Amino acid sequence: MAGALIERRDYFARQVGAPLVVRRAAVRDLSKPRSVELAPGILTNDVQSVIDDPDIDIIVEVIGGEEPAGSYIRAALKAGKHVVTANKELIAKAGPELLGEAHGRGLDIMFEASVGGGIPLIAPLRRDLLANRIASIRAIINGTTNYILTDMAREGAVAEALRKQGIEPAGGGGYAQALAAAQELGYAEADPTNDVEGYDAAYKLAIMASLGFRTRVRPGDIHTEGITRLTARDFQYAQELGYVIKLLAIAERTDGGIVARVAPVFLPQSEPLAKVDGVYNAVQIVGDLTGTVLFQGRGAGADPTSSAVVADLLDLAHSIVLGTRERKYWGPEGDIPKLGLESLETRYYIRVSVTDQPGVLAQLARSLGSHGVSIAAVSQKEADADERTAELVITTHRAREGAMQAALAEIASLPVVAQVSSFLRIEG
Repeated sequence: MAGALIERRDYFARQVGAPLVVRRAAVRDLSKPRSVELAPGILTNDVQSVIDDPDIDIIVEVIGGEEPAGSYIRAALKAGKHVVTANKELIAKAGPELLGEAHGRGLDIMFEASVGGGIPLIAPLRRDLLANRIASIRAIINGTTNYILTDMAREGAVAEALRKQGIEPAGGGGYAQALAAAQELGYAEADPTNDVEGYDAAYKLAIMASLGFRTRVRPGDIHTEGITRLTARDFQYAQELGYVIKLLAIAERTDGGIVARVAPVFLPQSEPLAKVDGVYNAVQIVGDLTGTVLFQGRGAGADPTSSAVVADLLDLAHSIVLGTRERKYWGPEGDIPKLGLESLETRYYIRVSVTDQPGVLAQLARSLGSHGVSIAAVSQKEADADERTAELVITTHRAREGAMQAALAEIASLPVVAQVSSFLRIEG
């Protein structure tokens, strides 16, 4: 980011109407080698000295996390500074309060980089889509998990092709292998918990849903599941049934309120989001006036993040030069109820390990039917002759989540059921 500001300073000055000067940069380690050469005296490990500098108009925060970033931003606002941040966790948890404080001081907080990296999302939600009543937001918004799931699907397809040739593949295609590959390429952190358990996507969905629905959606309002329990078999069966598996962040407006969730799902191969692979992100927004719009691109990485941060800087700097505030204050305009997942209605995929004997399917169908869940299709897979077990793959018609969960609990208790191996929602 600093490199772009220095290398393109003349171009940026023409866009803004004044030069942008990097005056100070607070870092943890002054001795760490850096790719950008800065003038002597710019680097410091004293954050407060940067906040207190009267010649600084805009503070950029890119350290992440709730604290100490939150305290630094609040201090910057008290010191009369505008703020640009890429901090998804802080904006998801405290964004409306921070924006309200900034507005009360005649300041602004810009946070385009907090959700989609280089994909423009916050500006469209704050301005371009303002005339719309947003019906839904569906997103692949975490590059790490999308890379892992793409890798697992690819390896699973290769393994299936080998089986069709009578060759049994030698391992591979599992979650652990895909995660290791993502870490080796730098797409996953040494501790990938925030990504693979869905927390990162939930933070981003909370921000988008709060903006899109003009209400407060907190991370705790979002049902969140990760990808760690997926197996190669799920990808094999998804492909056979015409689906892909994606970690989707979804927020939908219903008659009763908003249902928000992050979870791995079966997505039809014909869906636009099903074709978003690797580290790419995509967000699909449905408005009553625009219909469906799709934003897609590189959602993470130094360059895309720099693009979003610098764009916010230029926007703020131009407003300062003109002496205007371009944006109206955004804040929740009403408290729309946030509904639990039990009110969701969709289709489901279930993989169940059962005793290989007559009448098993009838027992499962009876348990599902007693809760109002009807079977759309079923197939038996890979019976184990030694243990006399079989695997049943079942897809259902649309059903209520609450009814489906009750049926699953009953199925798991049946003597003929060894385990419910997998359960995924079918979206789209």
